[in-house]
Amino acid sequence: MAHNYQLGTQQPAPAAPTPQVLQSSRVSLISKSEIRYEGYLHSINPTENTVALKSVRMFGTEGRKEGVQIPPADQLYEFIIFRGSDITDLTVFDVAPQLAPPHVLCVD
Repeated sequence: MAHNYQLGTQQPAPAAPTPQVLQSSRVSLISKSEIRYEGYLHSINPTENTVALKSVRMFGTEGRKEGVQIPPADQLYEFIIFRGSDITDLTVFDVAPQLAPPHVLCVD
């Protein structure tokens, strides 16, 4: 199930997972330049209004923009931080499984 988010708002859409739950989830992001990026969510900083992705690939404009197109890149970017004002779309594809808290067993 994919979730779409709009940056610039303080809260995700109702019933949407929280940023902590989304950490390490696979996401697709489209910039104001109409360039699509895919990577894994590292963090969302509401104070700085930024989204950080890790293991990021750039897929170019893919026909979204008129005129000269930006081709995809073969490079894998280790880490990219995007300003919320530069993001037009953010889609979460795979929500990463969350680890259960450790259990403490007492043995007498």
